[in-house]
Amino acid sequence: MARMIPWGSSEPVAGWAWRRAMTAAWISALLIGGLLWSLNDSQTAADSHATREVFVVELNGAITLVTERYISRVLNEAEDAGAELVIIRIDTPGGALDATRDIVEDLLAAEAPVVSYVAPDGARAASAGTFITAAAGLAAMAPTTNIGAAAVVTGSGDDLPETLEKKVTEDTAALIRSVAELRGRNSDALEATVREALAYTASEAVELGVVDLIASDLTDLLEQLDGRAIPTASGSRVVSTGDVTIRELDQNVVENILGFLADPNVAFLLLSLGGLGLVVEIWSPGFGIAGALGLGFLILAYASLGSLPFSWAGIGLIGLAAALIAAEMHAPGGSAFGVAGVVALILGGLFLFNSAGGSGVYGPPVNVSLWLLGGVSSVALALVGWLAWEMRRTRFEKAYVSATSGAALIGQVALVTRRLEPSGEVLVAGEHWQASAPDDHPVDTGGEVVVRSVEGFHLSVDPVARPESEPESEPESEEEGEARVPDMSG
Repeated sequence: MARMIPWGSSEPVAGWAWRRAMTAAWISALLIGGLLWSLNDSQTAADSHATREVFVVELNGAITLVTERYISRVLNEAEDAGAELVIIRIDTPGGALDATRDIVEDLLAAEAPVVSYVAPDGARAASAGTFITAAAGLAAMAPTTNIGAAAVVTGSGDDLPETLEKKVTEDTAALIRSVAELRGRNSDALEATVREALAYTASEAVELGVVDLIASDLTDLLEQLDGRAIPTASGSRVVSTGDVTIRELDQNVVENILGFLADPNVAFLLLSLGGLGLVVEIWSPGFGIAGALGLGFLILAYASLGSLPFSWAGIGLIGLAAALIAAEMHAPGGSAFGVAGVVALILGGLFLFNSAGGSGVYGPPVNVSLWLLGGVSSVALALVGWLAWEMRRTRFEKAYVSATSGAALIGQVALVTRRLEPSGEVLVAGEHWQASAPDDHPVDTGGEVVVRSVEGFHLSVDPVARPESEPESEPESEEEGEARVPDMSG
């Protein structure tokens, strides 16, 4: 459908396009600005004075850049508040190697005493969790937990190519050795978790010198820590945990949203919806709402991809898919552009994430769900099919011409609904208009007139001329009738 400019307006089409673009930009700015304001407002600053508090952090799920942001923030708050101790409770299957390195750097540079605690029972510090556990000033485990299996694999869980595997393994093994030497742990046992993917129970880990102690719960851990010296970046510090306040620090709103976005399926869905919003805006420009939403989705997709090992080839294919579907909307019928766009969308989803690239990934798979990919592709294919069907159907229908178009009205026959003497009202193209006939040719209600010109919302009309074979007869007067009556008198 085309957006109509009011009749008589002198504003050029480019002006409307500029206004739509500005509206879309303002809506996007308001949405993103409001989101950032609410996220920033939700963060609470730590107390500036020293307290006898123990900060407890929950590190569960996959290790991502969002996790690193969370750990770094808590460590900074603990240092600013002068907290007695920071305990990181760990239960993770692993995660990204670059995020793991950043967390290790944060732990080694921490001024506050940090204790890693693999808990509760049944938890694990697998893969990336092994590095984080070992990097803390003191490491503890619950009785029925395990640690290790830190061999590097791809994001899909497969082995790396031989040359790349050797490079990444050597680099990762060197990292775990340096951490073990700094913290006084068994470097051979920890290195074996990387090279041989070995894993240890809590008792084995204590016996081998991988961790320092076993604690049944948080209370037991605090009792064992009381009076112990824990190394920090500025030297060892003796902690006193006899009478402290436990302070649980969860992820704030920013980190929760970023954690939700750090999902390959969410990233693909945001890219698809963003492209669709821009396509709809191009196809049917209006107030810029579709374009603003599309732009907002693409901004969120950018934030999502920043935490994932994405591939530019996949992003390019998804962009090509949006362009091809837009071309199908502007030139529907053959469906060639639309089908090619759906194929590009499927390939873009398959190649969006390069699980074997970057610095290596271990832990949960990083790829788009085939169910989600199939669902989005089916919707896109249905849209293409609908466009093709609408195109074929409209070939057999008479196109609608707006009655507000002056060029379309001129020459049309109108029905007089209020006598023109000379002004009145007519019905043309299903709409009532004010009209005027020539002064010397009034037209009664029910008569027909032809539209001669349009001036704003007023029509100038002429009476419909009758055929010559049907001359218009004037009613006879009584005198004329009597004059033609023959004289029958004698």
